[in-house]
Amino acid sequence: RFETIITRNPQMLSLIHQCKQVANQKMPILLEGESGTGKEVFAQSIHNASGRADKPFVAVNCAALPINLVESELFGYEKGSFTDGLTTGKAGKFELANGGTIFLDEISELPLDVQAKLLRVLDNYRVIRIGGKTEKKLDVRIIAATNRDLYAMVQARTFREDLYYRINVMLFKLPPLSQRSEDIPLLIRYFIDRLNMEHR
Repeated sequence: RFETIITRNPQMLSLIHQCKQVANQKMPILLEGESGTGKEVFAQSIHNASGRADKPFVAVNCAALPINLVESELFGYEKGSFTDGLTTGKAGKFELANGGTIFLDEISELPLDVQAKLLRVLDNYRVIRIGGKTEKKLDVRIIAATNRDLYAMVQARTFREDLYYRINVMLFKLPPLSQRSEDIPLLIRYFIDRLNMEHR
């Protein structure tokens, strides 16, 4: 939750305030920042501050998905679609997040063909499982995150421009700790206190 974020940095406090203001809106959010700046913490906090807090929050590390399974992991598959697949089929991450929030971390690592399919989902909030014939209507909030310069990737044609503008409706850039020197003493105290509690 936002209340658990340890900071007195003006930029971070401003970001928290802005994120609280848009928490209840359905518009896609893009979080940019270096690794370790707290992108997933912000995504989870936005979800918990919204009316979807009692619904699923599904986090997906796009960089960790096997290249040949990205589509099935995101969108699911019907029975018989894969030799080694479940005989009952499987719901994808988007279906699992229905009613709540899906957090697409490291979205820059999605292959271009999957980016095209994701764009279609964002167009109408409907998903078709691999091997399926019927669309499933979704009510899901999308929060994406990256530690790369997506606009530069668009210029290099390694990230779809139309998808970039679809997920970049509301952009928040998280500052690294190197720009938050006033937070270092707070964090040191937090970790010391936590270690003292663990080793009593």
